[in-house]
Order: sequence, then C-alpha cells, then structure tokens
Amino acid sequence: MKECFLVLEDNSSFKGFSIGSSKEIVGEVVFSTFMTGYQEMLTDPSFAGQIVVPTYPMIGNYGINQEDSESSRIQVAGFAVKQDCDFPSHSHITETVNDFLKSQNIPGISGIDTRAITRRLRSKGVMMGAIASSIRSGVDLIESAQGYGEIDLVQLVTSAKVGKWGSTVSKHPLRILVSDYGVKYNILRLLAKRNCDVTYFPSNTPAQDLIDLEPDGVLLSPGPGDPAMLDYAVESAKGLIGNVPVFGICLGNQILARCFGAKTYKLKFGHRGANHPVKDLRSGRIYITAQNHGYSVDRDTLPSDIEVTHESLNDATVEGLRHKSLPIMAIQYHSEASPGPRDNEYIFDEFIEMIKAQH
Repeated sequence: MKECFLVLEDNSSFKGFSIGSSKEIVGEVVFSTFMTGYQEMLTDPSFAGQIVVPTYPMIGNYGINQEDSESSRIQVAGFAVKQDCDFPSHSHITETVNDFLKSQNIPGISGIDTRAITRRLRSKGVMMGAIASSIRSGVDLIESAQGYGEIDLVQLVTSAKVGKWGSTVSKHPLRILVSDYGVKYNILRLLAKRNCDVTYFPSNTPAQDLIDLEPDGVLLSPGPGDPAMLDYAVESAKGLIGNVPVFGICLGNQILARCFGAKTYKLKFGHRGANHPVKDLRSGRIYITAQNHGYSVDRDTLPSDIEVTHESLNDATVEGLRHKSLPIMAIQYHSEASPGPRDNEYIFDEFIEMIKAQH
C-alpha cells in the first residue's frame, strides 16, 4: 500500500495509505457524522470542492451499488477515512469504494485518525487541506490554492443544459421547475412521487425564462459554496418572487434570504450529518434532520415580512423561513436526504399545498 498524507492548513499532518486515485488534490476539509450513506455523500454536489472526513470508523462495508448515487458522478474533491473496507458484503454491490474512487480519478486516504481530525476542526474550524504524497507537497498545494469561499462552485456542478426528470405521473400533474445549483436526485424523485412534472435548469437561467413556461412552482436546489458569491442566482430568484410559488432547500434557502436583503455567514465547522435536531417553531415538533452546509442565514438581518419557521436545537441557527404573505418557503436542512430521517419529507407536501392554495 502506498503511503500518503492529509495535510491541514494549520501545518498538522496525518499519515495514511492511498485509496482511489494517486493524484494530489487540495480542498476544504470538513467532517460528517453520517453513520451510513457514504455513496450518497460522495455523489452529493454540495460536497464539491471539499475533502470529506466521515467520523464513522469503517467505510465501504456494503460497497457501491447502482441505485444510491445522488448525482451522475463523484462530487467530493477527496475522501479521508479511518478504515476502508475492501471486502464489502451486500446483494447489490457493483464495486468497492476504492474502485469507485479510482474509476473517477478521485483521491482518498485511509488509516488515519478521523476523530482526531474532527476534534481539530471543531476546535479551530474547517480549513483548507491536501491529500498529497508528502507533507511538503501538501503544504505547497495549500499555499498556492484559492480559498474555498473564493470559488463559484455552483458552476462546477450545475446542469449544462435543461433536463427532464423521467417519471410516471397521472393526469393533471403540477409543473415544477428546478433551478439547479447542485440538485440531488432524491429531490427530483420525491417531487415526481407527488405527481409533479419536473424539469431542471442551469443555475444561470434568467427568471423570465422560467416564468414564461408558466410553472406551478419553482424549487431552488441545494448546492456547494458561499452564497455571497452567487449574485446572479439571487437576481434570478428575485424575478420569481410574486410571480410563482418558490421553495428553497439549503443553498436555495440562503439565496432566498439574500433576495430579501438578509446576510449570510460562515459557520465555524458547519452542519454535516444525519443527526441534527431541528424544531418546527409553528408546531413545536422536533425533527432529526440530515444536513450538509457550511453557511447560515443571519437572523438579525431578516426583514419583518420573513418568519423563521425552523431552528437548530444545537446552535439556534436559522433552519427554515416563510414569507408572511407571499407563497415563499425555505428550509436549511435536507428534507430529501437518502438515507436520512424520512419524516422530514412532509416539507414537500407543504410545498404542494402552498401551490394548490394559489389556484
């Protein structure tokens, strides 16, 4: 096995063994507390530009299959694990994690203390890092790289052209358009399941192009990166307001908040995992949610016509918004996460009900 290193921006380093591609890469190092769902993590566009460190110690024990990907390719910059299982067991296996990474030229590292890395990131905050053949080359990569927040990562993951999500719908479906900032397949699946005819569009599609199609509703998808970089997406979303019901998820939530003049800020180490408690402030009910974001909406900058509907019980950050008079709603967590707590799918039903209330 070939030795390699995970090097962090604070000059700490962790020696392990190369998995996947042997190329050297740089990215923002983040941790995730998901216990399962590594295939979904690897293919989640919201992880673009990041080296993902799962806290769960064994990764790969049920292999990779053809059903669980959340996009058409691996999206992470790199993958850092405690133990890579090279003898998985599952009836639907097509390949191992190592083979999956190799097939798409994505580097990884195994045999490192991922929980020590997690403690460091919780203490100091997320930071840039590199998977490299030596500590020196890792340091050089970090010093020469752009910061995570300096790159428009949405442009790396958005659809290149308009696409249709294949589904079987009954008569009189709702026409839903998706602004694709890094949409996950399960969002499209869950809309289709609710008798929606779904079409997704590149992130820079002007609002009028969407309005001209006379949709019943528009969904602003999740995606990677700093929402402060996305003025073009904010301008497009502004054009939708008052013309069509709008639902934002994760990055879509932040873009909607910016439409109304709110600001966003970077969290110290973000929310990534399937065990984040969120309170629905309208009902008082608490949900365990799946999350994957490094930025949050600044509550104090929200205007009076925007209501905070959901709140994190870990740090009191904003987890959901709704306009008091217009058909606009948003959540910060991933109601569609698969695997993840399915009781959060009720938000899609609220979106459908909001649309029907406008007819």
